[in-house]
Order: sequence, then structure tokens, then C-alpha cells
Amino acid sequence: QVQLVESGGGSVQAGGSLTLSCAASGSPYSTASMGWFRQAPGKEREGVAAIGANGDTRYADSAKGRFTISKDNTQNTLYLQMNSLTTEDTAMYYCAAANRRSTLLSLVKIWYNYWGRGTQVTVSS
Repeated sequence: QVQLVESGGGSVQAGGSLTLSCAASGSPYSTASMGWFRQAPGKEREGVAAIGANGDTRYADSAKGRFTISKDNTQNTLYLQMNSLTTEDTAMYYCAAANRRSTLLSLVKIWYNYWGRGTQVTVSS
């Protein structure tokens, strides 16, 4: 049983930065693929970034060059550093984990079988 808890959301002006955190427990952290997703009102949940057990990363085009996904295996914590935020980044952000052994870094939500409750990010102009 995996538990994921996000934190670090809030309100920020356009052009600013935020760092989201996700504390993971209940499973071998180092062997899990993890990712960040976001969902705005009226839209489908979309993948933002993913990271594998080997440290490889993948980003959505909207996040490339602005967001950085990382993890701390010692503290079982996933991070998403977000820079140059725009109003289009406003959404509920979710942490996700997959217990698959595959090295595939997926940005598709059905790939993941564990989810946090989310943390809200609001960007104003």
C-alpha cells in the first residue's frame, strides 16, 4: 500500500517560481517510476514530468526548460521545481507512482496506480 502526500502549492505572480514536494511511503521508493500531473477545471489530467528509478527524466513540451523533476531517495521525497510560471500553469498538481519494473517514462495517467490528493497552484498576472 503506497501513500503519496503533496505539499508546496500556493499562489504566485506570473514569472515567479514554486517547488512542490511529494512524500512517499509504503513501497520501495528506489524501484518506482514517479511523475507529476496537473488538472485544471474542465480539462483532463495531463502529465507534466516523470522520473525513473535510474534518474532518467521526461517532460511535457509545456514544462520543458521551465520545470525540473527530481527525487531524494534517502528521504523518499519527489520534487517539482517550477520556474517562469504563467497563468496557464494554474491547476491542481498531483504526485503519482507506478509499481512497474519497466524503464518507460510515461506521461499517461493510466500508467500510474498510486496517486496523492493534490496541491493547488494558482498563477496570477
